[in-house]
Amino acid sequence: MSGSRSTRTAARALMTGGATAALVGSTLLAPQSAGAAGTGIVSPPDKIAIEVATVNGSGCPAGTAAVAVAPDNTAFTVTYSDYLAQVGVGAKPTDFRKNCQLSLIVHVPHGFTYAVANADYRGYAHLERGASATQRASYYFQGSRDTAARAHSLRGPLDNNWQVNDRTDWAQLVWAPCGVKRNFNINTELRVDKGTSDTTKTNSFIAMDSTDGDIQTIYRLAWKECPGN
Repeated sequence: MSGSRSTRTAARALMTGGATAALVGSTLLAPQSAGAAGTGIVSPPDKIAIEVATVNGSGCPAGTAAVAVAPDNTAFTVTYSDYLAQVGVGAKPTDFRKNCQLSLIVHVPHGFTYAVANADYRGYAHLERGASATQRASYYFQGSRDTAARAHSLRGPLDNNWQVNDRTDWAQLVWAPCGVKRNFNINTELRVDKGTSDTTKTNSFIAMDSTDGDIQTIYRLAWKECPGN
């Protein structure tokens, strides 16, 4: 492949869809009410509303990430058109790493708080023998030191769709502060390491690069009641 454009074209042709991100207002784990030890499912009686404050990063430059909020405000989808990290023929020195940070304003019904409980990431990768790639994601609230982070590695030779899952145990969930409005940040990263591959003759890449949104990254929420409710 001769460059990022041809690489993306090949990726789109081989992928069944593209890479998107969706935040779904539903309970994946069986949450507990605050101060209680029960396992009954707790979910807000009203719908949530999501606003996108900012979208920026080398993996989602201006005009390449489209954000759509579901009509019922319980989900949002981010579709990327230029989220690809690569090394080798046609790649720039800085192309080995790309990232995208979403800063979200989530309006939660009174008396409830939420956390990301599960995330499925999907995309496409072409890695030559000896090359490797990493997908990383972190989640944190504005002004908070608590961060949930996960990383997954892929190794060549590989020429296929990829999928990884981040699942957080209940005790490790990072919850939104009760009664305080804080932006929720999702920072994702794609990275390629050439390893022992010959980058003078080959190209290795990993992509979250969308054409029709059939390949999705889904973030599911866990809910619990705030103390005093």
